[in-house]
Amino acid sequence: MVYVVQEVMRCNVIDALRFGELYVLLPPGDVVLSAGPTTRKLQRALAAFTDADYLLLIGDPVAIGLACAVASEINQGRFQVLKWDRQNYIYYPVAVDLFRKAVKSD
Repeated sequence: MVYVVQEVMRCNVIDALRFGELYVLLPPGDVVLSAGPTTRKLQRALAAFTDADYLLLIGDPVAIGLACAVASEINQGRFQVLKWDRQNYIYYPVAVDLFRKAVKSD
């Protein structure tokens, strides 16, 4: 599953489908002014987050930070993100393991 942090209308994320079904966590224009309600919403939406899942980091920067923190908390410090390559117009995965303090990429 690819968890899209926030729907952004002008962004084409079709290449992310190579990594799984897309699931949007927050609607477009949902600005984070208070972390509490957004954190609770993300905790519910990411409750089943595993090593096989990815975060697509687009949208409000605060929401992106919260999504990474929540996914890490749920999955023992591990999460994967999809990073956009502007030259090749594709996403590639970056794995993060906060407890080992090592960052790996494929």
